[in-house]
Amino acid sequence: MLQAKLKQLIQTGSLSVTWPNGRVSRFGPTNGSATGPDVAVRLSGKLTPLKLALHPDLYLGEAYMNGTLRIERGTLPDLFELIGKNILRYAGGRDGLLLRLGRPLLNLMTQYNSRRLARRNVSHHYDLSDELYRLFLDADLQYSCAYFAQPDMTLDAAQTAKKRHLAAKLQLQPGQRVLDIGCGWGGLALSLAQAEDVKVLGITLSQEQLEVARERAKKLGLSERVSFELSDYRDVQGPFDRIVSVGMFEHVGVPNYAHFFGRVRELLAPNGIAVLHSIGRMHGPSTTSHWIQKYIFPGGYIPALSQVIPHLESAGFWLTDLEVLRLHYANTLRLWRERFLAHRNAIAKIYDDRFCRMWEFYLVVSEMSFRYGGFMVFQMQLSGEVDDVPLTRDYLFEAERDVRPFYELPEHRVVRSKSSLASLPPGISDDPAGRLPANARAAK
Repeated sequence: MLQAKLKQLIQTGSLSVTWPNGRVSRFGPTNGSATGPDVAVRLSGKLTPLKLALHPDLYLGEAYMNGTLRIERGTLPDLFELIGKNILRYAGGRDGLLLRLGRPLLNLMTQYNSRRLARRNVSHHYDLSDELYRLFLDADLQYSCAYFAQPDMTLDAAQTAKKRHLAAKLQLQPGQRVLDIGCGWGGLALSLAQAEDVKVLGITLSQEQLEVARERAKKLGLSERVSFELSDYRDVQGPFDRIVSVGMFEHVGVPNYAHFFGRVRELLAPNGIAVLHSIGRMHGPSTTSHWIQKYIFPGGYIPALSQVIPHLESAGFWLTDLEVLRLHYANTLRLWRERFLAHRNAIAKIYDDRFCRMWEFYLVVSEMSFRYGGFMVFQMQLSGEVDDVPLTRDYLFEAERDVRPFYELPEHRVVRSKSSLASLPPGISDDPAGRLPANARAAK
C-alpha cells in the first residue's frame, strides 16, 4: 500500500526506501532525469509501512521520534523538501470531502479550549524548561515569527525588527495603558515600555514564563511600568489604550473566536488600537495535524482569514491594516533549527534523545509548512472608529524609523556563528557539546 502511494507521489527528486525485510525500492523518475532532493530512508518494525500508508500525518512523526524511520542519505529537511515539492502537484493540499463535512464537529472537539483546558494546553508546551528555549531562541526569547526587513539579517536583528514593526502599528503615546495577550517571557512588553513611556500588562497562562518575565522586569528596573499576571484574556479588566497579541491566537480555537474579539472590543478604550499577529493558512479552513495536536500544541489551530474576518465585523472592528508575511517564519524556523541542532547534546541532557528527535521533526515540519504548505503569518491592525488610525500607511514607515532603540538584555551574552547569531545564557558554551548550567531543570 505504501509502495503504491510513494510511486504515485514521487515525481520530482528521488526517494530510496529500505523496507523492514531488507528489500530496497526506489521512487522517482526512471529515465535519469530526476532533479531535486535525493533521500534514502530505512524502515524497521513490521507494522511501520502499514501505519505510514494509513495515517502518515501521525505516524511519520512517530516513526522518526521512535527511530523506526531513519534517514541514511540526506537530511530530515531534505525529506520534507522532497515531499513538499511533490505534494504541490496536487490540489493545494485541500482536505477531502468527508473531512470538510466533518470539520465543524472535529474543530469543536479539539479546539473548545475552556479556561481549564487552555491552561493545561499551554503548560504542555510553554512550561518546558526555559533553558531549552534559551538554547535556540534569540536573546530576547521571542518565540514567534521574526521580521526580515533585509534578507541577510541575523535572528536577533530580525526579532528586534519584528518588535519595532509592531510598535509602529500600535502608535504608542506617553501615558497609555497597553495589554499584551500571551506575553511569553515578556520580551515584547518590556520592549514597548523601553520604546515609549507607557504602562504594560502582560498576561500568560504559563507559570514558567510568568516567573521569567517578572524577573526580567525586575532586573531592568521596569517593574513599576510593566507587570505580568497569570491570567486568561477572558478574565482581564480594562480599559486599555492599546492591545497587542503575538503568537497566542493560534491557541484560541475557532469556537472561541467570537468571544475573543468581543472581549478585545470590550477591553479597548475609545480611540484605541489593537494589533493581532498570528499564523494563518491560505488554502482555507482545515484541521490541525494529528501529530502536532498530540505532541506539540494540543488544542491549537491555524486559521484561514475567511474564518477570522467575519468575527471582526461582528465585533464592530475596522480592519485598518492587514499585512501577510509569507516566508519570514520559514526563515525564522530554519535559524531555530540550526541553533537547536548545534546544542542538541545539551538539550538531550535536559530531556532525552527521543525528545530531541520530536523537536527536530516539529521545527522541520513547521518550516516546510511555510515553504510548501500554504502557511503564512498575518498582522491585523484593528480600531473601533473610522479615524483612529492615520489615513495613509506612510506613518508606519516613519514610526518604524523613529522608534527608540530597544534594550539589550544584560543577562545574556551573544555569540556570533557562521549561520546565525546564537544567544546563550551564562554558563553555556557555543560548542554544540557545551555543558548545561547547574540549575537546568529536568523534564516534567
